[in-house]
Amino acid sequence: MTQQQQHHELITVIIPVYNAEPFLRQALASIVGQSYRNLEILCLNDGSTDGSAAILAEFARQDERIRIIDKPNEGYGATCNRGLAEARGSWIAVLEPDDWIEGPMFERMIAFASTLDTMPDIVKSPYWRIVSPDTNQEQRLPCAYAGTFRVRKQPFSVDKAPHLLDSHPSIWSALYRKEFLDRCGIRFKEYPGAGWADNPFLIETLCQTTKIAYIDQAFYCYREDTPEKTAEFTRRFPELPLQRWNEMRDILDRLDAGGNPIIVEAHNRRGVFYVDVILREIEAPDEHLSSAIASTLRRMEPNLVLADPYLPADLRRLYARYAGLPEPRINKGCDRFKLALLDMRRRGIVATVRALTHRR
Repeated sequence: MTQQQQHHELITVIIPVYNAEPFLRQALASIVGQSYRNLEILCLNDGSTDGSAAILAEFARQDERIRIIDKPNEGYGATCNRGLAEARGSWIAVLEPDDWIEGPMFERMIAFASTLDTMPDIVKSPYWRIVSPDTNQEQRLPCAYAGTFRVRKQPFSVDKAPHLLDSHPSIWSALYRKEFLDRCGIRFKEYPGAGWADNPFLIETLCQTTKIAYIDQAFYCYREDTPEKTAEFTRRFPELPLQRWNEMRDILDRLDAGGNPIIVEAHNRRGVFYVDVILREIEAPDEHLSSAIASTLRRMEPNLVLADPYLPADLRRLYARYAGLPEPRINKGCDRFKLALLDMRRRGIVATVRALTHRR
């Protein structure tokens, strides 16, 4: 395929819509305004009961690239899968209807992919965190992995960039080759509601290819839940993060990625962070939840968790306590030194110095 052909490949943008009326116009406007014009904008109305359907119809009248599929409510995963089944594009993108894109995201991603000797299966980018959205305290912050690693050669496998696995599962700040998804049989898990279906999809995609490309420029704007909403969700469904982590570990084992210590260490880190979030909201978990936490942590390899400098000392102690292990002896000074070396390896010297200066 020539570079000119690559520049004109069709991208299908899947937008799963459920009662997104307050934000939907912003999301759709950010897509129809993209400088890359060869788009199929696939809007899947998942049984919305608000004004979302009318907004979709309004935009479809103005842009023939928009295709609307009305369907009964089935949840995020089933809706995205319907989009994958209907997609005509060579590339797949996902836009959640309460987020938006700024800048020429698709144009830059396709252009970058076309410069590589090997066509990637995934083109990944960082994203903007929109914190306290739609309030006077709204902030725009870079995501956790923006600028935090360097890869010597592109495309690459995920063990060269493990922070993509332990950070927020930002599956939407990416393009996916449709042929890759179909060949590997990659689809979303179909849970009720949102259900954290992005967690397993993250593992299924990043761990089934050695052809990931990364462009360190953020375009996607992700509206974060408020701390109050996150806390309420955690109190209502405290075991959900544990269930998803275990399902993701099952996928790693199925793909034989569970034998790669770099990938496993990153996934373990995610699990310990999930447990910490749960215990911040539920200080005295009941016997059932305590058992679920212990069972999850015991699936982790103690030598990897206890030696991981990216895990703070208090989280390693938490891990040991719930996993039934002796309290670890941790040298904080040595940990900081190891972390600085890892940061320097991933960021480069200049970026590491800037990060340390910012921390002060």
